[in-house]
Amino acid sequence: MRWVRAEYWLARKLLPDVYSNDALITFNTHGFMDDPAFRRAYERGARALGEDQDWYQWHWRVHVGLWAAANASRLEGDFVECGVSYGFLSSAIMEYLDWDRLGKTFYLLDTFTGLDPRFVTAGERESGALEASQAHLRDGLYVDSVESVRANFAEWSNHRIIVGAVPETLDQVDADEVAYLHIDMNCAPPEVAALRHFWPRMTPGGYVLLDDYANRGREEQRDAMDELAVELGVPICTLPTGQGLIIKPAR
Repeated sequence: MRWVRAEYWLARKLLPDVYSNDALITFNTHGFMDDPAFRRAYERGARALGEDQDWYQWHWRVHVGLWAAANASRLEGDFVECGVSYGFLSSAIMEYLDWDRLGKTFYLLDTFTGLDPRFVTAGERESGALEASQAHLRDGLYVDSVESVRANFAEWSNHRIIVGAVPETLDQVDADEVAYLHIDMNCAPPEVAALRHFWPRMTPGGYVLLDDYANRGREEQRDAMDELAVELGVPICTLPTGQGLIIKPAR
């Protein structure tokens, strides 16, 4: 987004101490934004966007992602992200954790060309998901080539970029255990397929972060994940950032 929504600007103008961005307005402290480690990680994530580093104002979402990743880094298992785009959050995590020292692999899966029409539901088609995806590719909100993504992650050795549509590419992740799974594909069937595929490999205590779980307009994704969560016997925590959080129970 190249513009700032008026309500966020107005909230900050009238109430200077509130956090107001990314569909979240809160009076609660956001002192984490002053933490030098957070600032370095956030700035590194933003650099993945190239020239348009102000598109996203994702501070609180990135804070949640860094928290989950930092805790997951202490567990056995690799990291997986399904839905990478430019690599904002994953770059921030790798910077925050000094990635290559951990001895883990970060698997990064995406089409890198927007939504694959084969895996879009009828309801999502009716809501204009495919048209929105194409518009985001044209205006640069979605990455349209994997080459810039490869360049972005070139400073780290322990990662694998997997190009193609989920669920077709899931078998290319050869991790025996997964400690952190981030799902952000803006489409219900591949998101459900990813969680179903990796759940048996999730380390007890491992973290699953769903990017769009509580966002308005993403009801089909939320309903599908809720149904799978019942099947798996694990609750999803709804966060005010719009994210959903699952922690794999101990055996």
